[in-house]
Amino acid sequence: QVHLVESGGGSVQAGGSLRLSCVDSGRTFGSNVMGWFRQAPGKEREFVAGISWGGSNTHYADSVKGRFTISRDNAENTVYLQMKSLKPEDTAVYYCAAKFYGYDDHRGYAYWGQGTQVTVSV
Repeated sequence: QVHLVESGGGSVQAGGSLRLSCVDSGRTFGSNVMGWFRQAPGKEREFVAGISWGGSNTHYADSVKGRFTISRDNAENTVYLQMKSLKPEDTAVYYCAAKFYGYDDHRGYAYWGQGTQVTVSV
């Protein structure tokens, strides 16, 4: 069973930073590929970043490369998204997601959190 809860969202000025966290209260976290997605108002949900089971492999959307970093702590059943140099266009609801394989494929995520709002102002 996978149960994901995100936290860490908020409001920040452009150029600022935020770190999102996602805790999985289930028992399979260390076996799951984890990802972050986002959905802005009026837009479709888009892939942001993915990380492999052990954390050694990561994959990013072009729009966030060099600014966002995904990481995980399997001992704490937590995946993080460190966001730097935030832009107004990063404003969205950010979702944590899990699946069983394919960290570099944005498809196939089966489990989702409820989302956390990130708002970046000019």
